[in-house]
Amino acid sequence: MRKAGLITGGALTAAGKAIHEGMSTLELDKIIHDYIVSHGAKPSFLGYAGFPASACISVNDTVIHGIPSSHEKLKKGDIVSVDVGAYIDGYHGDSARTFAVGEISDEARALMDSTEGSLMAAIAMAAPGVRIGDISSAIQEYNESRGYSVVRQYVGHGVGRELHEDPEVPNFGRAGHGPRLVAGMVIAIEPMINQGTAQVKVLSDGWTVKTVDRKLSAHFEHTIAITRDGAQILTLPE
Repeated sequence: MRKAGLITGGALTAAGKAIHEGMSTLELDKIIHDYIVSHGAKPSFLGYAGFPASACISVNDTVIHGIPSSHEKLKKGDIVSVDVGAYIDGYHGDSARTFAVGEISDEARALMDSTEGSLMAAIAMAAPGVRIGDISSAIQEYNESRGYSVVRQYVGHGVGRELHEDPEVPNFGRAGHGPRLVAGMVIAIEPMINQGTAQVKVLSDGWTVKTVDRKLSAHFEHTIAITRDGAQILTLPE
């Protein structure tokens, strides 16, 4: 799984380096696809439940599952959430980051910082004996205390031989509740945080999820392994 995670993290880093004003989201998807394949892996998302691309690329008010398109061009000031998975030797890695296209607003930067900050705070507390609800409530409190809302229809999850496994890892909940983490578990924690309302809608393509108020959304995710000594992030690049 460490191998799958390294490739996943590397693909996201390559995406971040490539992002620029004027490029299409389909061009960005090709860069990610080529990186994964060149490292001997398969894109986990390509064909998953019929998804037509190697990465979910979600711009501004798109929360998750944005379908790459030759018609969607990135503009200065956009924020772009890129969600990637790589499959190799029977196991998956899964990770997401939100990137800035050039100079962005202070409001957009603050949303991104809160989302990523909550992810890292959750990872720091993940250890054997900690309950899923402890992580969930920490993410919720971190973001809501800063005035943001937590998407509830979509959650983190276990990762392994399948891309999505038990247990579910919500970004909201009650401390002291839910399954306990044990050494050897691998989970993906992925806060999806909105600038405005938590309400979202799925477009007619059956994939693209947008905020109903058209305000910004950010998404950060890491696959982590629970060890006796705490959490190890598997989806950092080398």
